[in-house]
This record gives sequence, structure tokens and C-alpha cells, in this order.
Amino acid sequence: MKGENPAEPNTELCRKMLSPQNLEVAVQNVKRNKGSAGVDGMEVSEIDEYMEGNWTRIEEQILARKYKPKPVKRVEIPKDNGGVRLLGVPCVIDRVIQQAMVQVLSPLFEPTFSEYSYGFRPGRSAEDAVRKAQEYMAEGYKHVVDLDLSKFFDTVNHDYLMSQVDRTLEDKDIRRLIYVYLKSGVMTSGCMMETEEGTPQGGPLSPLLSNIYLTPYDKELEKRGHKFVRYADDCNIFTKSKYASRRVKDSVVRFLEGRMKLKVNMEKTEARRAVGSSFLGFTFISARSREGLGLCKPKTNKIEQFDQKVRQITKRNRGVSAEQMIKELNAYLRGWLNYYARGNFKKWLAQKGQWIRRRVRQYLWKLWKKAGARKKHLLKLGVSQLWINKYAKGLASNRYWRMAGCLGAGLTNSILHEKFGLLSIEEYYDRKHKERRELDRTYNSQMEFIFF
Repeated sequence: MKGENPAEPNTELCRKMLSPQNLEVAVQNVKRNKGSAGVDGMEVSEIDEYMEGNWTRIEEQILARKYKPKPVKRVEIPKDNGGVRLLGVPCVIDRVIQQAMVQVLSPLFEPTFSEYSYGFRPGRSAEDAVRKAQEYMAEGYKHVVDLDLSKFFDTVNHDYLMSQVDRTLEDKDIRRLIYVYLKSGVMTSGCMMETEEGTPQGGPLSPLLSNIYLTPYDKELEKRGHKFVRYADDCNIFTKSKYASRRVKDSVVRFLEGRMKLKVNMEKTEARRAVGSSFLGFTFISARSREGLGLCKPKTNKIEQFDQKVRQITKRNRGVSAEQMIKELNAYLRGWLNYYARGNFKKWLAQKGQWIRRRVRQYLWKLWKKAGARKKHLLKLGVSQLWINKYAKGLASNRYWRMAGCLGAGLTNSILHEKFGLLSIEEYYDRKHKERRELDRTYNSQMEFIFF
């Protein structure tokens, strides 16, 4: 009979979770994601050796329902608004177990999730969520309810979450594992704190649990016929009138705080016009474009962060080689543009490209140090003798920013891009933005086909 022998797995799902094939994939995923050590100090690079000597014992504890995870390490991450986001870093072995669970649980829970939920789901991204918001605006939904849940991951009600898990999951062994991870506690400043609520961000299991928890909220919005898009705990609900947005805001807040046992941050939750609002790092600047969707650009604070990061990488007294600096700079620029290429900010980007190239020239001028070395490097790079003669007296100058401006005529853009490998952000943006427009046209054509 099921459950008579707790030393045996109850269901096929638990056996699948503990299978060597599933564990191997889990270990590789944890290694790929890297991350810092937990409270036991073990690094990701040590996991293979640790599992070889300890996995048999851990597996027996899991099957006997006696496994107890170590508490997570509390880490504070600065937020854009000046506050901090609390992360919980599990030990590496617990990350492997959680990852193994997620790999077997995701296919089970995915069919239960809403079509309008985009966070932490296979084949979906933040860009898809932004595109959906632009689509609503193009359809005439000119007002939005921008909801802000106060410390969502830290205030998840365990009883409510487990009741949602039980609706889909029958495996008692895995259910127990989820519960003990929720109750594993937090280690902060050397002190152990019990966790009566919350699912700390930082482990592989937390994103899945957040989607499970918020699915009843998604289904309620669908039931009411609202146009909405959710990415993790960020949710925007679109309406066609100012009055409707206010009414929806009040009713949704009552539902979240009553039925869902969550706290809404009323200072940041607002009903407003969609144009000018922000979502997932973008600010919407127009409701409709020639491509059929609304237009957006990076939020002001994201642009400020961009400037700060570029200044940090290209700081002239960093003491790293030009090759290393440009490698780091290119990696950051690609990552930033890969996300924000959906936005419309070509004119700003052209100005920013000039600024970045001038900072690189300033870095090189500082790196080359003396007039003789500077002349040698410039000649080797193909800078004309005419330019060198014109600025012969300035070759010894330590007015770095001023000389970086003069260098533009000699150390040209093409030299920086072709010989130093500096990424041309204008060309990269044009290519990526074009890809986004083509995807939008394909998406719109598919929607029209389905509609008609």
C-alpha cells in the first residue's frame, strides 16, 4: 500500500527526481549558474567531489523523509530606489536538490499557469512581457494599474502556498521536501532565524513556488476579463478609461490582501495613463507605432546605471590592459543592448557611442603614459604623421579628457572598432532593433491570422 514503507519512493515522480540522469543535469545547471557559497562555505567547484562521497547518505535521508536542509545565507542586494533586496543563498548541495526538483515539477505545473504570466518560465522572457504590454496599448488600453507587492518573496504565506501545491502534486516525499525548504531558516550575522513565511530569493525552487502562489491571482484576473501581464511579482493591468483603472486598482488590492494574504505597497501602486508608465526597466513613450505596437525606451534610472557602469569599466587608472578593459566593456554593452534593443533610443545611443569612444581614447592615452610611447603606438596603429606633427607638443600632455577629444581625428572610430575590437553600439543596436521589429511583424501577422 502507498506510504507503508517510508524508505521507498511513493511515486514515480520522486524516483525520477533522484535518478542519475536528472541529478547530472541538475549539477550542470548549478555549475552553469555559479553563485556564491552558502553557510557551509562550499563552492560550486567542489560539488562533484562532495556528491561522490555523500550522495548515497543524502538520498537515503530524502527517501526516509529525514533530510534537513541547511539554513540559507542572508545577502542584501542594493535596489534602484535605494533600498535593499533580501536574497537567501542556499548551500550548493541544496541548490542541486532544488534544481532536481524544479526539473521534474516544472512540466507538472506549467499547464496550470496563466498564459499572461511570463516570469521564470521556459520559452518566455521579460521582453515577451513588455511586447504584450505594448500590444494592449496599441489596442486602445490607454490606462494601467501598476501594482507593487511589498516584499513579496519574504511574505509568502506557507499554508496558502502548500495548499496550492497540494492541488497538483500528489507525491508526499517531494511535498515534504518543499515544506522543509520553506522552513529551513535564515542565517544572518551568525544568528539563526526561523522562517515562518516567505520563500527566499536565491535558490532554484523560489521562482517556481512564486508562480504557483500567484496563479490563483492570475486566474482571478482572467475570470474578470482583465487585460494584464505579469512577470514574477511585477504586474500591470490595462484598462480603457481612467475610471476603470481606479476601480480595478481598488478591487485587486482587496483581493491580494484578503484572499492572497499579501501586502500591497500603496505608495508605489498607482492607476495612471499607460504612456509614461514603466514596466521591467522600460518606459512607454507612445501607444502605437508603424509596427503596430507601442514604443518604449529604457527608464531614466537604467540609463544612469548604464553611465555609471561604463565609467567604472573605463576608469583611466584601473590598471588593466586595454584588451581586458575593452573585453569587459563589450560584454556589458552587448548584454545591455540585448535587453534594451526593443526600445527606441537611436538618437541618444549615437551620442552615447561618441562618449564611450572618447572614454576609450582617454584610457589609451593614460595607458601609454609618455610622449615617445604615445607616438610609437599611434604610428603602429596607422595614425597619420600629419596628425602626429599637428599635436607633437601635446603628446606629453596629461590633460586626458581634452586630448581624448583631439584624438578622434587621428585614432578614428574605425581604428577603435577594427584594431581594438571595440563594439560599435550603433551598429549592434541597429541589428538587434531590426530583429525585434521583424519579430513584432511576425507576431502581429500571427495574431491577425488567429483573429480572422
